[in-house]
Amino acid sequence: MQNLKSGVVDEERAREWAQNHVRSVADRLKSKTLERTEAVIPCLEKVLEAFAIERLGNQHFASLTGYGHGDQGREVIDRIFARVLGADKAAVRLQFVSGTHAIAAALFGVLRPGDLFLSITGKPYETLEEVIGLRGSGQGSLIDFGIFYEELALSNETIIDFKALDQALEVPRKMFFIQRSCGYSWRPSLSIDLIEELCERIHQKQPDAICFVDNCYGEFVEDREPTDVGADLIAGSLIKNLGGTIVPTGGYIAGRSDLVEKACCRLTAPGIGSQGGISFDLNRLVLQGLFLAPQMIAESLIGADLICGVFEDLGFAVQPSSREDRGDLIQGIQLDDAEALKVVCKAFQACSPVGAYLEPVPSPMPGYENDLVMAGGTFIDGSTSEFSADAPLRPPYILYVQGGTHRAHIHIALIRALVALTKAGFLDLPQTG
Repeated sequence: MQNLKSGVVDEERAREWAQNHVRSVADRLKSKTLERTEAVIPCLEKVLEAFAIERLGNQHFASLTGYGHGDQGREVIDRIFARVLGADKAAVRLQFVSGTHAIAAALFGVLRPGDLFLSITGKPYETLEEVIGLRGSGQGSLIDFGIFYEELALSNETIIDFKALDQALEVPRKMFFIQRSCGYSWRPSLSIDLIEELCERIHQKQPDAICFVDNCYGEFVEDREPTDVGADLIAGSLIKNLGGTIVPTGGYIAGRSDLVEKACCRLTAPGIGSQGGISFDLNRLVLQGLFLAPQMIAESLIGADLICGVFEDLGFAVQPSSREDRGDLIQGIQLDDAEALKVVCKAFQACSPVGAYLEPVPSPMPGYENDLVMAGGTFIDGSTSEFSADAPLRPPYILYVQGGTHRAHIHIALIRALVALTKAGFLDLPQTG
């Protein structure tokens, strides 16, 4: 792709090649893009039906001050999210600083000292490691409070090791934890059908056990949610899928009424639970974000398909591949080189609407074990549903790309990244006649 002797790259020719490559992949994906677009309809219908049933009006955009007791807007939002997610109850709170915070509140709210807690999807996402107590000490983790944690290794063939799960089900446990998204693992994300099978299997052997799903990055990717198919409790972030790229902060918990209330008691205090907490006059954004979410998620999925096809055609290992279904918004690309990670992140950052002048530099991030390199010039800081890419700085140097409000933005960013990889010597231009 470059003249190795002189180190000079014909940037104009590289850009022309990159444009043609991205365009050809997009053309090949037209039928899948149409499917993604049509899939917006059932998800949006659920949202509109929930709005109508709960009689959403302008009066619900206002919020109270102080304790927030009897906040009608907050209560309507909770009921709308519960309907959309197929749950008995939901708690949508701007007091949650992240999806990790919402998940932690659910875990601490439901589990008690002496309880057994098993992750059946392998090691959890890095930010949960200190919550559980797998890293760090003395911070009040689950393990510090005498909650026993175990995990099942993943299977290369079936994702879930069903034999190991059946053996684990011989021991009564309080909670079985399922991470829907791949996170920073090189594995497929879980489909709703698989989550349904897992919940049925667990409840058949242990009817009182709690199936808890980390739902981050998965909402609206399919037309059903884990709480539609047997999950007792789910949690996630509002600056990911369900916030529609416009909610400034927050998270949600949904599921069985008693479990959601216990989680809220952890967020606020026993005796207050879900009855307290104001929404800072942001109800309109929360509701409008939910309205926009199906469309935004479809655009993200279309972008992920394009990213997958572009890098797969160039010989890079990708997860998921173009032959696999998606369970979340994340596209993994194995770049095998730390400098290549930095090159792609720099190119993506340069195409960002915010902070395009910044250069991503690997640095520590609270809750993560390794330094991260991250491109994320988003309007909402950390909103991975807009368009971002990040990677832990460790071999085999896998870049995780997610989000995108519209496919054109991802198209532009991909061209910039391919040109940058060419100039840096990681790609070779095809020979011309």
